[in-house]
Amino acid sequence: MQNSFFKTSNAIPTISVSLKALATATVIAATVLVSSAHAKSLGRPCTSAPESQWLTKQELQTKIAALGYNVQKIKIDKGCAEFYTLGNDGSKIELFVDPTNGNIVGQIVGDSKK
Repeated sequence: MQNSFFKTSNAIPTISVSLKALATATVIAATVLVSSAHAKSLGRPCTSAPESQWLTKQELQTKIAALGYNVQKIKIDKGCAEFYTLGNDGSKIELFVDPTNGNIVGQIVGDSKK
């Protein structure tokens, strides 16, 4: 007598996943990515240009302030200028700025990355 538990088959196993479970997993993955982005800055350089081509902190701050951001702190790390700012409503906004031209390449508003 053959035990069906040990019966082998050449069929490819399938996994049934509900839409709700998939959505939950997606939200969890996105939360982890946002958390790691916040903890480790943008996670990539904003530019590969040498520092000799970068604007000064003051020049960058002038550009960001002209856009209406209230700059609290500036940090330049790994080829990216990080601006810790406050929005008009008092919300904390972290901006990632290309130090060669002052363009915003990413931001974190509160706890969400954009």
